[in-house]
Amino acid sequence: MVGKVLGIRDLEQFSSRRSSVYVDPECDKFFELPLFIAASSNDVTTKCQCFQFSPGKEPALRSFTEIQQLLQQGKKRDVKNILRENSWPINSPIRSQLWPLLCGQHLTKQHMLDGFYWEMVHQVFGTTELSEKPIMLPAFVDAIHCLPYHLTSTGRAVADRIVNVLGYDCPDITYSPVLYPITSILLHFMSEEEAYICLAGLVASKEKVFINQTKLQHEVTWKTVMQIAKKHTKSAVSYFQRICPGLKLERVFMDWCWWILAGLPFQHLVRIMDCYFHEGIKVLYRVALVILNLFHKECQSNNEWSPDNIKNDIGNALIKFCKKITVSPAKLLHAAFSIRGLSTQYISRISIKTEMLLKSRSVLNSSSKQLIKSRSSDNLPTSQSQVNIQMMSHTLTIREKLHSESCRNLLFTLWSWLPVRITMYQPKLLYTTEEHGCSLTTFYVRVEQHEPTLLMIKTCNNEVFGAYCSSRWFERNVKDDKGQRQAYFGTGETFLFSLYPERAKYPWVGIEGDKDLGHSSELFMAADSKMITIGGGEGQAIWMDENIRFGKTDGCKTFNNPPLCPSGDFEIRVLEVYGFVGS
Repeated sequence: MVGKVLGIRDLEQFSSRRSSVYVDPECDKFFELPLFIAASSNDVTTKCQCFQFSPGKEPALRSFTEIQQLLQQGKKRDVKNILRENSWPINSPIRSQLWPLLCGQHLTKQHMLDGFYWEMVHQVFGTTELSEKPIMLPAFVDAIHCLPYHLTSTGRAVADRIVNVLGYDCPDITYSPVLYPITSILLHFMSEEEAYICLAGLVASKEKVFINQTKLQHEVTWKTVMQIAKKHTKSAVSYFQRICPGLKLERVFMDWCWWILAGLPFQHLVRIMDCYFHEGIKVLYRVALVILNLFHKECQSNNEWSPDNIKNDIGNALIKFCKKITVSPAKLLHAAFSIRGLSTQYISRISIKTEMLLKSRSVLNSSSKQLIKSRSSDNLPTSQSQVNIQMMSHTLTIREKLHSESCRNLLFTLWSWLPVRITMYQPKLLYTTEEHGCSLTTFYVRVEQHEPTLLMIKTCNNEVFGAYCSSRWFERNVKDDKGQRQAYFGTGETFLFSLYPERAKYPWVGIEGDKDLGHSSELFMAADSKMITIGGGEGQAIWMDENIRFGKTDGCKTFNNPPLCPSGDFEIRVLEVYGFVGS
């Protein structure tokens, strides 16, 4: 059985056992990885250029049990280093356990581990038997890039079924061309059910990005790669622009992920996936930058890649170059992880800025008819939601005699400040001190798993202000790679606002430019059992005590805001927190 736990004595049979189910038996000749089993279970090496080590200096490859124990201890940084450094052979049995373990970290629907997949298969297809007829793929799949990686016809049918079930279970996925290739790769090392559970974990991940699921996310991703490349591979980007003066860089970077998934040899892909399933899409970013640099160097020394040969289609030339790449997987990854200044925070900042820029351009480029429509009822709370909010809200009511009109105007003002994608969902009151009491414990119970949330405060002086909080409040409990809780969390989508007596929005300062503004510009959200804080750096924009009774507001570097109420200190009359149904 594919998903069986294999010992070292099973290693010689692993490749054929795997191939007999989903994988073309002829595919091993493409990989050229003859395997040699020594007396010691730790002495597993391959005789190929991908893993050339000096005699007597073979590194001891780490076992699945060691990695599992480290993950259980919360030592994610140690696991990251092991995955980067251990070049397991392509047909090593470790991946049949390792990949499900790594992807399982990101699962939120734990019930999927117990027969959930087959229930879904029966629900979608009416049977668990694999149909001989072709299965129509979901609309989010790109038919051009359904890469099978030497799967048999049965293997491809299984991949089709997995992707269909995932689309049924995750209707929010509207565009995800990389999903199918990753499914095909997973099926080389595990059963159908395990592959589905792995994909479900990658799609559901909240802490890290693995798979884009909309056209907007897809565009944000390739434009993020382009921005990063302009900084970290300047000479390569300048070279391409110089030999093709009329070339739009966008055409090159739109296909960046296919340099890797459609271009690189399978043994390279497998080693990249070892790291990707743990660290996320940033691994692919790093590999793409290395490919650009290698291609640039080859263009200067190899006539095959001369300007005349590549200037009309650099994107396709890059894929062809990757197919012929001479650098081993180990060296490729070493170069990728040696790039400095490419932190998760930096990538996140570029990504968020790119997304917000795309959204703003989308609004500006809309036709006048579309703009008129957006000013009426499109992407506004439904009439019933407006009525519900007016009836429930105590923060949006300034003068009782103008209750309905005042609430509606403030609600629409606030709605116009939200990220465009969030306006497609309907607001839901999650917590209010009027109904649920004044306790941070209750606040967390009712709010912490929702993302995003809208926090609104009305003081005893009738000032109304708050914050759009982009991340879950549960992240106050998330530990870093060293096992320590991070003091601050959140992203640059977080913003502050004031509704009364002044109406103003205070976005993150990092949106204004690419320059590094320092740690104090990224202090978005913080919380513990005694307080919650939004914004930091020479002051806290919003601070509230554990009894949700008293608070203070200062100017801060994260949002470059003034105090949100004149006195600075305030007493809370009402705190309300809204979530968004379907987000």
